[in-house]
Amino acid sequence: MGMGTCCCLCWNGWTSGSLFLPSWSITFLLQFGRTEVIDNTLNPDFVRKFIMDYFFEERENLRFDLYDVDSKSPNLSKHDFLGQVFCTLGEIVGSQGSRLEKAIAGIPGKKCGTIIVTAEELNCCRDSVLMQFCANKLDKKDFFGKSDPFLVFHRSNEDGSFTICHKTEVVKNTLNPVWQAFKISVRALCNGDYDRTIKIEVYDWDRDGSHDFIGEFTTSYRELSRGQSQFNVYEVNILNFSLFILRKWIKLRTCNVCLSNWSIPICLFDRTQINFTVAIDFTNGNPQNPYCNGIDGVMEAYYRSLKSVQLYGPTNFAPVINHVARYASSVKDGSQYFILLIITDGVISDMAQTKESIVNASKLPMSIIIVGVGPAEFDAMEELDGDVVRVSSRGKYAERDIVQFVPFRDYIDRSGNHILSMARLAKDVLAEIPDQFLSYMRVRGIKPSPAPPPYTPPLHVLQTQI
Repeated sequence: MGMGTCCCLCWNGWTSGSLFLPSWSITFLLQFGRTEVIDNTLNPDFVRKFIMDYFFEERENLRFDLYDVDSKSPNLSKHDFLGQVFCTLGEIVGSQGSRLEKAIAGIPGKKCGTIIVTAEELNCCRDSVLMQFCANKLDKKDFFGKSDPFLVFHRSNEDGSFTICHKTEVVKNTLNPVWQAFKISVRALCNGDYDRTIKIEVYDWDRDGSHDFIGEFTTSYRELSRGQSQFNVYEVNILNFSLFILRKWIKLRTCNVCLSNWSIPICLFDRTQINFTVAIDFTNGNPQNPYCNGIDGVMEAYYRSLKSVQLYGPTNFAPVINHVARYASSVKDGSQYFILLIITDGVISDMAQTKESIVNASKLPMSIIIVGVGPAEFDAMEELDGDVVRVSSRGKYAERDIVQFVPFRDYIDRSGNHILSMARLAKDVLAEIPDQFLSYMRVRGIKPSPAPPPYTPPLHVLQTQI
């Protein structure tokens, strides 16, 4: 993810911002980076972007601290504190247009202005590219024949070295080969850096492995992405013993960027509505009206039911799965997705019916999370999870794996660190939702709507770097 815009900040002088991320100790913050300094403005528009990984299943807390810079000292205590903002990465990604606007706080009794933070997904890390190369008038390397040429692609590293990332097939006995088209991810080809050097070597294949070097050339993904043109005809340079350069050429025939359609940030950009249902394993005091308004409503219903709860079986999953599935079956266009959370402390009583319900629900925009509470044996839940063997019923297998089972007892921290326990539990409870969501969209061939246009800030003053 890339981010970084700020406006409507009420201060004088030079301005700068710092981003802090929490470490696993929860109470200790690590500084992730600092923006550039912008000279003499109350409405800075920071250019420097921060790239970080976004995990749908984790709560990634952020803190933005803002300062009025008084000198070139890197020590923040030497500068005037202007306020701070707390948020999560999920808040930014999930905001309309992935643009979060929050009031700056931190100085009692003073209005400190507003910060605007925007995020965008780095699509280049998910894209693939389909390419085909041909060559003309390569060197003859074989005594009885011509050459058996193939290409080797190298990605350049930060230290200047190269790593092999692809080899083509061998085209036998020709000086004018046409290699088959191949698909490779942009990340593998250039680590998402469009201008990073890509080195391509040409060899004549030999059975004993001592392949003869024919020549090489360099390019970049930015050049390759232009497709078939005069920019993608490359001279193959060969330096012989008399230091005379022989010139052959290789030509890019086709280059098509294959966009990876769906990702969780795109789901949020696309405004897919997530519907959440909670089923708790006890008899509800008002089964005719099981609906609740938000998490507070769930907790209120839970406390109210404790007064009349009946703590005995049976424990049936199929009715509640079918209940949510009826809603999911009416919306299959990708505009909505349904998540069912089942909290249970008992052994399931309707295993066969539950398996059939899961198999049927696997065709729908739906996921099921089961949290087992207490010391009971949850072997049946592990079977429903389907990570090892896909759930089946009456000879039919589930189309997708849509169930995630988590035993609550595995997340009780004996040291008393309940905050860390809750974070670990939340992470694992949601761990499979992204892939389950994406698998439904891909199987159904549903394409995301175009992302909204990026936020365009107002004109800003000249930036000054220190």
